[in-house]
Amino acid sequence: MFLLSILAAAIAPGLSLLAYFYLKDRYESEPVHTVIRMFIMGVLLVFPTMVLQRAFVLGFGENPFLYSFVYSSFLEEFLKWFILYFLIYKHQAFDEPYDGIVYATAVSLGFATMENVMYALLFGPSVSSLVMRALLPVSGHALFGVMMGYHMGKAKFRGGTSERSELAYSLCLPVVYHGVFDYIILDAKPYWMWLMIPLMLFLWRKSMMRINRANDRSPLRAVIREEEIKIS
Repeated sequence: MFLLSILAAAIAPGLSLLAYFYLKDRYESEPVHTVIRMFIMGVLLVFPTMVLQRAFVLGFGENPFLYSFVYSSFLEEFLKWFILYFLIYKHQAFDEPYDGIVYATAVSLGFATMENVMYALLFGPSVSSLVMRALLPVSGHALFGVMMGYHMGKAKFRGGTSERSELAYSLCLPVVYHGVFDYIILDAKPYWMWLMIPLMLFLWRKSMMRINRANDRSPLRAVIREEEIKIS
């Protein structure tokens, strides 16, 4: 029973955030089974990531900058991006810009949820630590996913020369934000909270703006309006 309580507390933040971003889709909800599939892919990504991160640490040392921007940020965000690009980018269910945000947050939150479960099992649960992880690492992964999915959605529906630049943004921006996030935690210990709070507020504000823009660019928006006009 105690183990179930730990697992529930560790899993709840990721699922709650996933539901939040899923329900933000104004025009056409994504197939639940496809979203769950991406969430599970994020869960499974944790294990090869851990192996590769350990190899990098053994090979190149534990420099905080390298760990933040290469071993952690680049590696994790690249693997998420890779999954999205090869499994979802050309999928028929990806039929409006906001879908990129749904699937990217699903992968990111699957990854963050598995990390949260492992942390709770290995280091022991406490209310303060679980709340802190929900507000920071889990939320952080979700917001990096919003940035990735937003630009991936723009890439798919703009096409042409813009596609490559938007795909580059969909990888590079999460890497930078994730790297800054990790570097603050690792190297700014005496005053990290004073840097983290503005960063998280900035990321939440920027993510909400991206969500609204992605919904506004939906090709389904005009179709639904036409149907509403016909009905009225």
